[in-house]
Amino acid sequence: MRTLRHVPTGRALLPALRPALVPALVPALLLGLAACGQAEEHGSRTLPDATGSWTVESLTTGGRTLHAPETARLDLGQHEATGNYGCNAFQAAVDFAGPGALTVTPGSTTAMACKDLGFETEFARLFTGRLALDRGPDRLTLKTADGSTIAMTTRLPAADAPLTTTEWKVDALISGGTVSSVPAEAAGRARFTLAADGAASGVLGCNRFSAKVTVEAATLTFGPVTSTRMACEGPAGEVERALTALFVRGPLTWRIQGQALTLTAPDGSGLTAVAVSAVE
Repeated sequence: MRTLRHVPTGRALLPALRPALVPALVPALLLGLAACGQAEEHGSRTLPDATGSWTVESLTTGGRTLHAPETARLDLGQHEATGNYGCNAFQAAVDFAGPGALTVTPGSTTAMACKDLGFETEFARLFTGRLALDRGPDRLTLKTADGSTIAMTTRLPAADAPLTTTEWKVDALISGGTVSSVPAEAAGRARFTLAADGAASGVLGCNRFSAKVTVEAATLTFGPVTSTRMACEGPAGEVERALTALFVRGPLTWRIQGQALTLTAPDGSGLTAVAVSAVE
């Protein structure tokens, strides 16, 4: 009758090995187990180091380089991307195809009729489909099949200007979801400042004004507006009438991104303004 040999397994195997080999084998076994666990966790793929918050710097397409506005950004997660094309916010689904590419499926976006749609139209056109990834120490470049690129950096955008103590120059009016630039004849005339004590003052486009303002977390409310009484005609008068009506429409939602301020009334009307120190 044949006698079966007992072969040690598991922990019983280690004493049977030469002592000198045990220290070398244990770390190798542990690394192998860790690698298997990571592969299972991410579906047998290694996710690239591309997720995070990115500031968009420029686009290159059709032989042109388009420089990004301060608000253009991309927050890239493992399965979802959110960001801002430059004016409109967007959301998209993403799928990493290994460490060197991802596939983007566009989702929802806001639909403001912005005054300068050139950059964001191109950004939206490029940020879709399969994109190659080129990751550097502090940058990320996405490349389309035709060689167009979206260049981004980890550099943080400039700090937001403070709501108070900043002189704001009105550059556009919002009506019905449409953003219209201030007419050239009136550009630069409408300005205002909100003091830390709640006093507002400035020029509506033609006449000087003053008012008390109550500032809360997300809204500000103008009290009665007093102004000089010059007769204002033409574009400057139109801007003045629009601002006077806006300031008395109740609580205005305020938002600052970089050096840009947006005030929006409950009916959707509003204004955008830039910090004077950022443009002059």
